[in-house]
Amino acid sequence: MPEGPTIVLMKEDLQKFTGKKVIKADGNAQFEKAPLEGKILLEIRTFGKQTYLVFDEFAIRIHLLMFGSYEVDENTKPDRQLRLSLNFKEGAVYFYTCNVKRVDLEFLSGIDWEADVMSDGWNAEKAKKKLKSNPEMMVCDALMDQDIFSGVGNIIKNEVLFRIGVQPESMLGKMPARKISELITEARNYSFDFLQWKRDFVLKKHWLAHTKKICPKCGNKMIKKQTGLGKRRSFYCETDQKLY
Repeated sequence: MPEGPTIVLMKEDLQKFTGKKVIKADGNAQFEKAPLEGKILLEIRTFGKQTYLVFDEFAIRIHLLMFGSYEVDENTKPDRQLRLSLNFKEGAVYFYTCNVKRVDLEFLSGIDWEADVMSDGWNAEKAKKKLKSNPEMMVCDALMDQDIFSGVGNIIKNEVLFRIGVQPESMLGKMPARKISELITEARNYSFDFLQWKRDFVLKKHWLAHTKKICPKCGNKMIKKQTGLGKRRSFYCETDQKLY
């Protein structure tokens, strides 16, 4: 599943259509496409792993899920995969194998934009309060909780926990305040590192924990285990990461 930094890159790719009129809309998403035609794309907003194409009376929410993708100015995939296409005078965008939904503008006002780790409005203090209110939650689940760290996915989770030296099954209530602060700081820091490495096509070269078999610090074997309520893959070192 694409993580927050990848969605930011998608927004950048689509930015040229902001302020432009939709000439034609198509695709097999389950809503009427005709009302999009003639509308101006006023703004593109991202919230974690979600993208919102904002028009004057409604917005279109795009969630790429596990296998979704998009293309700009070319359509190379089968029609059965095409959820939505928007044609502008200046080009076109195509969304495939993803969740596409029309939402009203009031829906946007209910989003906690301050939970997005890549947003200028990111609120670290609010994240800290949410973490403190869940002492029985595993830190691996906390990082993947989109209400706390919107945009963080499994790669970021594994790398952040390696950076701060904490095992994924640690309980929030047992972690020192210092480690909670490091968790919050590095969730944002790593997300921006991820963004830059993704731009430079070198992301995997910088992985220290995710999918690794040997710890780059001590040389011991890395543990691979499904952890937390979500049973997502975790990669960690029992020597260099502490269990709280």
